[in-house]
Amino acid sequence: MSHISICFAVYQNQGSLTPLYERMIYELTTHFPLHTYELLFVNDGSRDDSLAELLALRKRDDNVKIISFSRNFGQMAAILAGWDNASGDCVINMAADLQDPPEQCTLMIKEWEQGSDIVISYRISHGTSVSKKITSKIFYKLMLPDAPPGGFDFTLLDRGPMNAINSLKERHRFYQYDILWAGFRVKYIPYHKLERQIGKSQYDFFKRFGNFYSGFLNVSYFPLRLMTIIGGIVALSGFAYAVTIIQVYFMNKTPFQGWAPIMILILVIGGLIMLMLGMLGEYIWRILDEVKGRPNYIIKEKIL
Repeated sequence: MSHISICFAVYQNQGSLTPLYERMIYELTTHFPLHTYELLFVNDGSRDDSLAELLALRKRDDNVKIISFSRNFGQMAAILAGWDNASGDCVINMAADLQDPPEQCTLMIKEWEQGSDIVISYRISHGTSVSKKITSKIFYKLMLPDAPPGGFDFTLLDRGPMNAINSLKERHRFYQYDILWAGFRVKYIPYHKLERQIGKSQYDFFKRFGNFYSGFLNVSYFPLRLMTIIGGIVALSGFAYAVTIIQVYFMNKTPFQGWAPIMILILVIGGLIMLMLGMLGEYIWRILDEVKGRPNYIIKEKIL
């Protein structure tokens, strides 16, 4: 008999939590009657009645666990809080908006029972807009070229890799990268991500871009290398242009009169310098943020 933890990051999910619970309980009690379970909901500062709905579910079932943040700390913080407090032999992370079908958990748990350390459900279709599909593919192509093209969020981790990932203490996390980086046996299974039927997604373009930018800086040295390459190209171009100017000067054939070309060079080079300084500033800020050692989240209440 094993203990199964299923974690949900909850933010403005009023209305979807009760049907999610009922479908999840059906899957667990039907297919895994010998296993114990916990459903761990992390309320990420929701301003609707999500917490009240969770408290009502808790009254129905002691296996419903609730962690409530003092304010909204973001999806990544909610995922980490779930992982930190999950007690299962395996831990599933899934969405609370019913876009991840609970029936998929049954397939994931069976793969885990057969010996997989990590089971990743990857999206082969999205019940979302075309723009989200395109940006998702671009995001994962740039960030995780070895991952499935549609990306993944829906995961199961055995207690071994779960403990390994929980031992990572960086503040700025990209958990899909962490999962693949850990190096355990991974099983990929496809699924269809459903269209959201209840409520409105809070994950807009700006949040997606912010997560991409944060994750990109966190796991890649490419921006620093790109700055080096651009700086080298500009320096070589400037040197070649300087040699040309010197030759023309001694031939008394100055190619210009006035300040326009000089200003163009100053603006181009100055702009590149500012861009590079901005990139360096991002990395320095991350170093400062890590040194501060502030927690990723603050828990207001636990009902475990």
